[in-house]
Amino acid sequence: MRRSLLILAALATPLAAQQSSTTFHQLGHAILRELIETNTTASSGNTTLAAQQLQTRLELAGFPAADIQVVGPTAKNRNLIVRYRGSAAGGRKPILLLAHLDVVEAKREDWTSDPFHLTETDGYFYGRGTQDQKGGAAMLVTTLLRLKEEKWTPDRDVILALTAGEEGGTYNGVEWLLKNRRDLIDAEYTINVDAGGGEIENGKHTLFDVQAAEKVYHSVSLTAKNAGGHSSLPRKDNAIYALAAALDRLGKYEFPVKINDVVKAYFTKAAASANPATAADMRKVASGANDPAAVARLSKTPLYNALMRTTCVATMLEGGHAPNALPQTARATVNCRMLPGEDPAAVEKTIARVINDTSVHVAPIDTAVPSPASPLRPDLFTAVEASVKSVWGAIPIVPIMETGATDGLYLRNAGVPVYGFTGLFIAIDDIRAHGKDERIPIKSFDEALDFTYDLLKRVARSGAAKAE
Repeated sequence: MRRSLLILAALATPLAAQQSSTTFHQLGHAILRELIETNTTASSGNTTLAAQQLQTRLELAGFPAADIQVVGPTAKNRNLIVRYRGSAAGGRKPILLLAHLDVVEAKREDWTSDPFHLTETDGYFYGRGTQDQKGGAAMLVTTLLRLKEEKWTPDRDVILALTAGEEGGTYNGVEWLLKNRRDLIDAEYTINVDAGGGEIENGKHTLFDVQAAEKVYHSVSLTAKNAGGHSSLPRKDNAIYALAAALDRLGKYEFPVKINDVVKAYFTKAAASANPATAADMRKVASGANDPAAVARLSKTPLYNALMRTTCVATMLEGGHAPNALPQTARATVNCRMLPGEDPAAVEKTIARVINDTSVHVAPIDTAVPSPASPLRPDLFTAVEASVKSVWGAIPIVPIMETGATDGLYLRNAGVPVYGFTGLFIAIDDIRAHGKDERIPIKSFDEALDFTYDLLKRVARSGAAKAE
C-alpha cells in the first residue's frame, strides 16, 4: 500500500493496467513540464538535476536502483541510463532508445513567453526543448513507466539513454559513454528520437521520416584584420566592411547538388503525397536528371535545399574594440553541414574561393567525423509502418538523411546502427528547434505518446516484424 501511494505521489496520476490514453497523456504532459522547467543549458543549467528527478520517478515505479545510472565525468550535466529488463530466453541484444536532456540557450527577451516554463497556448506547448529534445525524452520515459505498470516483459532488454552535451558543453554524453561505460548502452541498434518523424504539409499528415544517414557539421572562422586607427580618419580597407562583403558573397553562393541514395529514396516516396508540381520536381531530381529549374524550385523549401547540398551559414559575429576606433579585427563563425563523403578541406577551399579576398582568413574551428549510413532493416521498418498505421492510418514511411548532425554519428562510428524518428508530426514550415518560441502541437505530442507505446511493444517482442 505504501509503495502504491509513493508511486501515485511521484507520477501525479495512477497507471492502472488498463489505463486510458487520457491518463497516459496527462502523465506525459507532467513529465514534459518537469523537463522544460528544469534548465539544462550548458551555460547555467544542469542535466544531472533533470536526470535525478526522472530517476526518482523510475525507482518509485519499480525499476531497481541498480538498473538506473546517473553517470558522467563531472557532478553537473550527467547522463541518465535506464535498463528495462526483458526475457533472456531469446538471447537477443538490447535495443537502445536515445534522446538528449540538454538544450540550446534561450533568452527571455527574445521569446514571447518564458522559454523555461511550459506554456499552453492555442493548442501548442511552448518552451525550450519541446521540439529539441525534451519532447522526445518525455515520450520515452512516460512509455517505460506505463509499460512497467502494466508488467510488460520485452523479449530483450530495452535501454534508455538520456544524455548531456549534444548541444555543446564540456563533453558529449554519448561519446563519453562509448569510451567509458559502453556496457551500459551496447545494443543491436538504436532508435534516436532526435531525428526524423512526421511531416505536416498544408495541414495534412504526408510522410513519416526515418533517418538512416546524416550530415555532419564543420565550423570555420572568417577573420579580417587591419591596422585600425582613429575613427575620425576613416580608410577604405575597413576590417568590418571586408568581412561583411565576404559574408555577403558566401550567403549568395549555393554548393553543388549531390543526390545520394537515401535522398533519392526520400524524394521518390515523398512525391506520392506532394502537390503535382512539387512531385514532378522531386521525381526529376531523384532520377538524376540535370534540371536546374526543378532544383531551384525545390531549393525554396529549406528542408529540400538542405537534403540536396552542403550548406554553410554565418551564425556568430564579432568585431571592433572601441566605439571611436577603426576595427582591427572582425570575425564570423560559419557553420557548414556537409553531405556524407564531403571533404572538410575542400569545403574550406570553396569558401575561400567564393569570398575571393585574401585579407579574410578562413580557418577550421571544429568538425564531426562522418558516419556511415545505417542498413534499412526490414523488421524495424515493418514495425514502424504498423505503428504509424495504428495511430494515423496509411502514411508513407520514408528513409531520410538528417540535415543536422545528431549523437547518432558516434554510435554509427562505433558499429551500432541508428534509426532516427519520433512520433511527433510537425509542419514543415514550423520547425522552430533552436529558435524563438519553440513549440509542438499538443495533439501531436499526445499522438506521439500513443505511437511510442505501440512501437516499443512491437520491436521488443517475438514477431515484432509482423504487422497487426
